[in-house]
Amino acid sequence: MLCPEERIAIIGLAGRFAGAPTVNDLAAMLEAGRTGVSFFSDRELLAAGIPASLVADPAYVKARCALDGAELFDAAFFSLTPRDAALLDPQQRLFLEQCWAALEDAGQAGETRPRRVGVFASASRSTYQTHLLRCLGE
Repeated sequence: MLCPEERIAIIGLAGRFAGAPTVNDLAAMLEAGRTGVSFFSDRELLAAGIPASLVADPAYVKARCALDGAELFDAAFFSLTPRDAALLDPQQRLFLEQCWAALEDAGQAGETRPRRVGVFASASRSTYQTHLLRCLGE
């Protein structure tokens, strides 16, 4: 058992998901039995420029989970230059936005408090930066 000063309270929550821009939207989507996965026909894939050999491959997954609005990142809000924001992994940009959203949900955003407030978060490994640097030749 934790001592009172070691206890934590979860007072805010945020998340962004395919088909659900908030945690509440995700819950509603799941309750309705809907999914955020988009499935594509062969015709749609070919029209999007996917090679016919790939579309015909039985191992090719003709679906994706996409987050809407990923291009709307406000670099200045996070004190980033436009160049720094462009080089920042899109997953990290979303991560920053969701950390701030969790603080807002908790009523702690922009506040100066005498107590400690932290954000516990998780993200998967990304190879965006390595890919970007390789493309830029740096």
